Amino acid sequence: MDLSIIIPVLNEKGKISTDIEAAADFLVRHNFSGEIIVVDDGSEDDTSDQAKGTQVPEAIELKVIGYSPNRGKGYAIRKGMEQSRGKIVMFADSGLCITYETALKGLELLKSGEYDLAHGSRKLPNSRIIRTHRPYRHVSSRVFRWIVTRFMGIPHEISDSQCGFKMYRGEVGRQLYSQCISERFMFDVEVILRAVREGYKICEFPVDWNSDRDTRFRFVRGSFRSLWDLMAIRRALKLL
Repeated sequence: MDLSIIIPVLNEKGKISTDIEAAADFLVRHNFSGEIIVVDDGSEDDTSDQAKGTQVPEAIELKVIGYSPNRGKGYAIRKGMEQSRGKIVMFADSGLCITYETALKGLELLKSGEYDLAHGSRKLPNSRIIRTHRPYRHVSSRVFRWIVTRFMGIPHEISDSQCGFKMYRGEVGRQLYSQCISERFMFDVEVILRAVREGYKICEFPVDWNSDRDTRFRFVRGSFRSLWDLMAIRRALKLL
């Protein structure tokens, strides 16, 4: 199987069918054998039913994984990775902030054999921001990058650790996520640190990004929880 696409969701009944249809169209148009894995992270609406009812071509396998209660985005992607079978596996946030066509850039980098992880980045010179975050998110993003580079050891060349569009060689992604302890939003940081420790090569590619302001991240509560999670990662990886 060429490509596994993981879509983590929480209360996305209004978006998930469009997400699945876009992913399936991408696979078919480029003649990729593939699967779409929707992981419903404890939704309180009928996201799972909407996903299961979405029609995809026969050649595309659609899996819908659901559980309760909510565990977090990192946990959801880890569950999707466990079920994936693709030579390359990726995850994309719900809402099509970045089009699936952009994945061709990451696929080319991974297929070159030079890299093991390919991350979309909103911060590269050739990236284009169609609709930006609210102003307070700009400030918090800069502070966050300073924290993860200064105190967590994320390589300075990683410009956008939190972009929700990432791709991995299949065996590498499954290995890294099986080791991951982070269940919420800091999983990206942990996976990058584990990849660096293992000697895997990470590259970034530019994206056209359209902010979906219907986010599941709650700024005040999420920020304090994220700092706590970063400390847990430091302890787990013996960075203290």
